[in-house]
Amino acid sequence: MNLPPYAELLGLSLDADVEGAPVLVMPFRGEVMGRPGFLHGGAISGLMEIAAIAALRQAIEAEGKDSAARIKPINVTVDFMRGGRDKDTRAIGLITRLGNRVANVDAIAWQDDRARPIARARMNYLLVRGEEAGR
Repeated sequence: MNLPPYAELLGLSLDADVEGAPVLVMPFRGEVMGRPGFLHGGAISGLMEIAAIAALRQAIEAEGKDSAARIKPINVTVDFMRGGRDKDTRAIGLITRLGNRVANVDAIAWQDDRARPIARARMNYLLVRGEEAGR
């Protein structure tokens, strides 16, 4: 799966959960640090956005049609729940609606325990499919 260039800047790697859903892993390093010992909120948001895109790419490919669809963000809302510490952070995108033109995705980011997220996001995407995707 091809990830956006921002994934490389964040140092993301692609993993999968037990059901095969893409999970992104972001190691703690200087490029993603905010205040000493903590992740920058923008890095956490970027991680969740890329996790959402990875989930959408996988779902679109599973449909078996239009794998070249372009994914464009419409709206992103992030809720920060606790500070991200100096350790690996994971994120997963959970698709709540996949239509022909619009998709809605929830994403969560966690460190030690998936049941205790450090942040959550709700994202709406425009899907540009078919001939329009090539423009």
